[in-house]
Amino acid sequence: MKKSFVFLVFCGLLITCTCMLMVACKSERDSVTPQGVLEVDKLFSQWDKHDSPGAAIAVIKEGKIIHKNGYGESQLEYNIPITPSTIFHVASVSKQFTAFSIVMLANEGKLSLDDNIHQFIPEVPDFAETITIRHLIHHVSGLRDQWELLAMAGWRLDDVITKEHILIAVRNQEELNFKPGEEYLYCNTGYTLLAEIVERVTGQSFPEWTKENLFQPLGMSNTHFHDDHQMIVKNRAYSYAPSENSGFKKRVLSYANVGATSLFTTVEDLSKWANNFFTKKVGGPLVIAQMEQQGVLNSGEKIDYAFGVSIGKYKGLKTVSHSGGDAGFRSHLLLFPDQKFAVAVLSNCGNINTGQLARQTSEVYLGNFMEEELEEVKTSERKVVDIPSSVLEVYEGKYELADGTILVLTKEGDRLMAEHPAAPEKIQLFPEAMAKFFIKEANAQVHFHPEKDGYVERLTLFMEGNEIKGKRIKIKELTPEQMQGYTGDYYSRELGTFYKIILQDNKLLARHRRHGDIPLVLNKKDLFTGRKWFFQKVRFVRNEKQEISEFLLTGGRVRNLRFIKQP
Repeated sequence: MKKSFVFLVFCGLLITCTCMLMVACKSERDSVTPQGVLEVDKLFSQWDKHDSPGAAIAVIKEGKIIHKNGYGESQLEYNIPITPSTIFHVASVSKQFTAFSIVMLANEGKLSLDDNIHQFIPEVPDFAETITIRHLIHHVSGLRDQWELLAMAGWRLDDVITKEHILIAVRNQEELNFKPGEEYLYCNTGYTLLAEIVERVTGQSFPEWTKENLFQPLGMSNTHFHDDHQMIVKNRAYSYAPSENSGFKKRVLSYANVGATSLFTTVEDLSKWANNFFTKKVGGPLVIAQMEQQGVLNSGEKIDYAFGVSIGKYKGLKTVSHSGGDAGFRSHLLLFPDQKFAVAVLSNCGNINTGQLARQTSEVYLGNFMEEELEEVKTSERKVVDIPSSVLEVYEGKYELADGTILVLTKEGDRLMAEHPAAPEKIQLFPEAMAKFFIKEANAQVHFHPEKDGYVERLTLFMEGNEIKGKRIKIKELTPEQMQGYTGDYYSRELGTFYKIILQDNKLLARHRRHGDIPLVLNKKDLFTGRKWFFQKVRFVRNEKQEISEFLLTGGRVRNLRFIKQP
């Protein structure tokens, strides 16, 4: 009887404990899967398919991952799904790791941020200017961007590009874009050189040094700098882009260079990195504080870019962030330091806006702390209105924008089409009012400013938070004889490559043996627009006899690169 009683008591306690454990487990599960998780998953739902590339996300709050998930496929060829452990190439999100390495070495007294880079890399041309490590970090060095230089020289960005290829391009630069410290112009070259400085100061390869000093101490076991394009990486994602017809196509990436790019990591490992900004476990308080120090131009103007990260605000809250994009990879790491909150979004599809997704996710969790803002009407919410076709003729013409580029507007049937050197093809402008148009492919608008007589002399382009003014320019068309004067072979000693300017079907073309023909559109005397992202502006220069002697080529991050006309 006594034994039976003890047994019944034991069973009662066991049932009670089991119930308590079930309640505790349910409570724990509810705490890590709140309603916010469903809202975040909904943001990614359009890519949560078995026949689509997608993304991975991790949300970090006070040192813990409170939500992580994967959506879509990491390798469409083999139907391998994306998980939080999938390894992505994160492009320019890599830069903060490079800057952190430099700051750690500076904190150890092994270099100074104000050291002349020639002290470490003497083969960089002198330019009669001092370029410091700090200049490289803040993108104010004036150096030309490595990707544009290589593209101008005939490279494709899916070629195998090694560190040695980039250093050769740097070694042959003859001029700077501007005097160091005068301007901010994003420059990947600077971060390749920063990684090289780490190697020369420490005597280790950059991947080895970062593994020992950053990744291992933080437990980032699935992270490395990828300097060998033939290296096999298990559980990695491949990159894709939407196909012109339907489905997706592969976007090949064969980089074998580090510093500006080529970090391989997961959202889980990025969570550990983000948390280090709060705990300061690696580097300590001084290094973390330095990372958030914004650059200052020679004029005293402070820029948003700090040490591989941008400092800003989102709806009233301070942010530390950076995005990245190479081939079909897109990435974004967004930190809210005051809230000890972060979001990491990594994607393998070129049309996924990881920055927007990170911000939308942050609103789900931090919305109560954010300020209300007067939000601009989104492109998806704009409505097309009917306007007379004859009105479109009023807007036709060429407009020189404040940045020196030319926007060409033409009426094609009942459509107003726009050409810009940075766009690969014509873009349709959709009317939302008589003098206001928008672009569906991007959150951008064009507003015309008619005069009293109805003539349009000016316009404003609204894009990515910027207002760019434009003024109509009048062009006298060239005769075939005048166009013939521009033709010939032009050689760049800096790049070691030729372009041939030819006249074909009464049109000028720039011909390169790897890029094919690039149409040149006349803007004004001796100034043409090219139809490639690296071949945006071509300014021909005349000698004392008023004969064409050279042309100066400008892209987005390379200015006035010389091509001499050959006899």
